[in-house]
Amino acid sequence: MTDIKLEHINFSVDNKQILKDITTTFHSGKITALIGPSGAGKTTLLKLINGLRSPDSGNIYIGEKEIQSFDLIKLKQQIGMALQSAPMIQGTVYDNLNLPRSLWGDTLDKQKAMELLDQVNLETIALTTDVKSLSGGQRQRLSIARTLVNQPEVLLLDEITSSLDPRSVKEVEALIRKICDQFGVTIIWITHDVEQAKRITDDYCMLKDGQFVVSGHSSELETTEHPVLKAFLKGEIE
Repeated sequence: MTDIKLEHINFSVDNKQILKDITTTFHSGKITALIGPSGAGKTTLLKLINGLRSPDSGNIYIGEKEIQSFDLIKLKQQIGMALQSAPMIQGTVYDNLNLPRSLWGDTLDKQKAMELLDQVNLETIALTTDVKSLSGGQRQRLSIARTLVNQPEVLLLDEITSSLDPRSVKEVEALIRKICDQFGVTIIWITHDVEQAKRITDDYCMLKDGQFVVSGHSSELETTEHPVLKAFLKGEIE
């Protein structure tokens, strides 16, 4: 079980402060929705947790270890990240599943690859299938399977269902819920779909202007009286 703890995180780009004194804990075995208006700093926060950027000040802990103490390979094994666009390399389903291993000079066992497809309900798709032939929903599930190759303890999801049809959205939501419940991973999910946050996540944190405004259990989104969150839920803050 791996909690993610942030302590007084600050981050700036070109003298513009993007994140301001962020302190919170994302708990293992739970899906936390990261919500807020565009430009609030949500994606930047995921990049800091994933080690793609470094904070100007403050500390990030993955479990009990400070993020700076991980070597790059170990950190990438610990944390999986899936994006809205579900980027794929040219080639087959297996080529894409094998990518996380090939980057470090290793090879994914084909039996393990088939097990991963089964986990994301793509068991009818052959490893030799060209990824160009996959639907958007299939590509996103393959992207999620790829994040599971190294059995990460943390999953970071950035708007992964925003371009999918309603049926694919439900399939991906069910898949993420299953992964969380089955493996006890820590999942942070950026979403602009508040109904999705209510439906699938356990907790929420709201970012606005680079600061955490409010957080709590996702069930509270229905009845919140917090003025800023209430305005955001009504679409008055974009």
